[in-house]
Amino acid sequence: MIKNTVKIEGMMCGMCEAHIADTIRKTFPKAKKVSASHTAGRAVFLTDEKIPAHELARAIKETGYTFVSLEAEPYEKKGLFSRLKK
Repeated sequence: MIKNTVKIEGMMCGMCEAHIADTIRKTFPKAKKVSASHTAGRAVFLTDEKIPAHELARAIKETGYTFVSLEAEPYEKKGLFSRLKK
């Protein structure tokens, strides 16, 4: 799994967050755990494969927001007892 963090400018409220999350889901139907935060200016979601940044940038631009960057990193699911394994 890959954790994708997208920096976005222009989100001002909860409706903006929903609009961005819907855009991500429509552009990448296999995206999981999609969430957006207008206060943090970013959206985070999981995918099985790397996604093309230019496709995401185009989709976000079409909604009227500004795509700033995409950061992808490996994601490891944390289990219920993961904190106890120290």
